[in-house]
Amino acid sequence: MSTSDDNSDFEALLDYLKQNCGCNLTGYKHASLMRRLQHRMQQLNIENYRNYLQYLHYHPEEYASLLDTILINYSGFFRDRDSWDYLANQIIPQIITNKQPHERIRVWSAGCACGQEVYTLAMLLVESLGIEQYLQRVQIFATDLDEDALKQARQGSYSEQEIAGISSEFLSKYFEQIEQRYVFHSKLRCPIIFGRHDLTKDAPMSKIDLLVCRNVLIYVQPKTQVSILVRFHFALTKNSFFFLGNSESLINSKQIFTPINLKHRIFAKGQNLTLQDHLLIRPQTRNKKAVDPLTMQTRIWQAAFENSPFAQIAVDRTGRLLVANEQAYALFYLKNGDIGAQVQDLEVGRVVNSWAFMRQLDRDWAKPTAGGNRQPMSRKNIEWATDISTIYLDIYITPISDQSGKLLGANLTFIDVTSYRELEDELKHTNSKLTRVTQELQSTKNVLATTHTELECAQKELDTVHQEIQLIRQDLHHI
Repeated sequence: MSTSDDNSDFEALLDYLKQNCGCNLTGYKHASLMRRLQHRMQQLNIENYRNYLQYLHYHPEEYASLLDTILINYSGFFRDRDSWDYLANQIIPQIITNKQPHERIRVWSAGCACGQEVYTLAMLLVESLGIEQYLQRVQIFATDLDEDALKQARQGSYSEQEIAGISSEFLSKYFEQIEQRYVFHSKLRCPIIFGRHDLTKDAPMSKIDLLVCRNVLIYVQPKTQVSILVRFHFALTKNSFFFLGNSESLINSKQIFTPINLKHRIFAKGQNLTLQDHLLIRPQTRNKKAVDPLTMQTRIWQAAFENSPFAQIAVDRTGRLLVANEQAYALFYLKNGDIGAQVQDLEVGRVVNSWAFMRQLDRDWAKPTAGGNRQPMSRKNIEWATDISTIYLDIYITPISDQSGKLLGANLTFIDVTSYRELEDELKHTNSKLTRVTQELQSTKNVLATTHTELECAQKELDTVHQEIQLIRQDLHHI
């Protein structure tokens, strides 16, 4: 088979994996992919990519084995110990200092493999915060493309060989030995959310204070790295940090990350990105022809939706969640697996169900108004009690219809008005206090006026007594 045919079959295999298995490997370095694919094909005595593609058609269980070969899930506890020590002693204390005592600390382990990196982070955070504060304030997102690796990570169970990097002190403090395995304490796993996530296409997490992505970017092509780095930049808060692996470096020409310590590959969030940069988050068309204005308009709308300062979601007429921006992911603790779920089954359902959301839509938008348009609706000061505090939201609902006027769903925008509500409550309290003080002042004035009148009467009585005394003295003088 010629080299061109071989390359064509290789591209066909990648396209099949993308279209049928949900595994987009087109951004990975082809040379590395080819080596790993050929290794797997040799294990099966398959000579070329075309035959391997046919094998995948008839043996769908092979997909899991292929991922194990391609996605190297090697990791370790405290891998590159000096870098983790620097993170523990210099970076984590800064993150805690930058936060208010009641604020959440959000960490993202991107490409977490079998979980060693995630539990390393958890141990360091417990050491810095204490168990109680860790459980109350920390939220760790642990994501990977490999479901089997995530399954092992969720269990938090490791062999004696796998826990070699953990000190005896930490091992006894954070792990329970069950037969020949060491299991990370289940209570300390509560703040960790595991989920499948493709860095090349899925929306990033948001409001992240520490993003750890070690020895993952080395497997993807430079163009794909740029796209991933833009997503990472979007994920991070203002005073946040980015922790890379020792074999990695940032290739983006723009200084969107500022080096904190190059030896340990730790960076801070750098300059802001433009709309053009944010558009890198969206999948790029392979067609190099002039972009259709409508397509560009759609991309701008998508970027505006995703980068809105307010939480936004879109639902269909049956109440299924279709899409959400990162502000909504953060506000309502959404996960990628929540897309397609009924809103009433999610945390956001606690907000919208308080006024029978979909039923109201069907009733109020059953028929378009004159001109064929359905009018947006709003709900003000909706109370939402979370585990930490009570939040008040203004919700704006915009109907989405097709060209015939048929209602397809709705876009919901959530604006946090808690601070305004608190100001209103404080103003009401102040006005009430002012009214009370005014009433007390008026009462005091009335008392003073009464006292003044009584004093005048008393003075008149004293004058009368004085006059009578004078008359008595005159009479005594005559006698």
